[in-house]
Amino acid sequence: MDNSDSQLPIHFEDTSIAFQHKSDRDLQLSYLIFLLTKRPFLVKFLSRAAKLSLSMGLPVKPLIKATVFRQFCGGETRREYQKVIAQLGRSGIGAILDYSVEGGGDEAGFEETKNAILQTIRQAGSDKNIPCACMKMTGIVAESLLEKMTAGGALSKEDEPAWECLKQRLSDICKQAEEGGTPIYIDAEESWIQGIIDDLAEEMMLIFNQKKAIVFTTLQMYRTDRVDYFKRLIENARRNAFLLGVKIVRGAYMEQERERARHWGHPSPIYPDKPATDRSFDEILRLFMDHIDVVEICVGTHNETSCKLLADFMAERGIPNDHPHVYFSQLYGMSDHISYKLADAGYNVTKYLPFGPVASTLPYLARRAEENTAIAGQMSKELEIIVRERQRRRAAG
Repeated sequence: MDNSDSQLPIHFEDTSIAFQHKSDRDLQLSYLIFLLTKRPFLVKFLSRAAKLSLSMGLPVKPLIKATVFRQFCGGETRREYQKVIAQLGRSGIGAILDYSVEGGGDEAGFEETKNAILQTIRQAGSDKNIPCACMKMTGIVAESLLEKMTAGGALSKEDEPAWECLKQRLSDICKQAEEGGTPIYIDAEESWIQGIIDDLAEEMMLIFNQKKAIVFTTLQMYRTDRVDYFKRLIENARRNAFLLGVKIVRGAYMEQERERARHWGHPSPIYPDKPATDRSFDEILRLFMDHIDVVEICVGTHNETSCKLLADFMAERGIPNDHPHVYFSQLYGMSDHISYKLADAGYNVTKYLPFGPVASTLPYLARRAEENTAIAGQMSKELEIIVRERQRRRAAG
């Protein structure tokens, strides 16, 4: 793609592009699901009822799989999610396979999760429609150990084997990613465990990001310290001659962060409102453009304004839409009007694609549904564009 294509303004009004992959029946299902997520009490009730029903062996799995699982997950098996990957690929959208089974919290469970991550990395290495992989640190080690290390606690003799296992698992994952040329995104988590996650991610970047960004850390921009941290990361990358891989998101643990701060009587680590978070997010985009030579970024957002802002920055500087240092990403099942339009305009776009058994991914689905109820504006937008597409189809006959 030549630079002239980058000068065209991006907009997200064409619903025919956003929903070209959905049948009328699929569109109706999406409408009903997003309508439901606007009712917090009902979402919480149904989430708990689904968990209880599955634990009791009641035959609700087919209903869950045909509705909310279908909307937000790729499938239970490789055969199922491979169809979704191929469908996304036909529209120029990559898939980030997300093993969404919540670990059992023991060493056997952590090993199982590590092996699943290694498998997704190997699969990505042989499939151009899977440009990268992702992981959560709490999938391969106990949260209590991460919390202890973030707080500066000393390792006990009982902790040392678990700590060494964590470092070995993380090294195995990053080495596999490097060998396959597949970037691995390390997701951000709660602030009280994020400090050591940051340290480990930086350590891995120094080792594996010499030629390209293989290891990506994640910044949650609702945190008040993340812009300054990003600046320090850039300085460190330049000083130590490695490429900085960063995924930026607005943040997923707002209620937990504020509740914990209130409980312990210390200042909240996150901004008091969304406009402040938006400003922080967009400031990162500006800083990135000044350091695109040493930073590779994945912009994880459902916010149209931020996507347009980065596209405008790229156009102003004559940077091609498909520059390898710039990726946009959205969750599967959400913001298709952004993902498909960006891909249609030639930008690098991915969808986070969770997969796994219905019963095992239910905690993820419940959390996703409950998080969505807290984003009233986003849910209204999802409904608005679905309604517009249904009206367009009726008018077209």
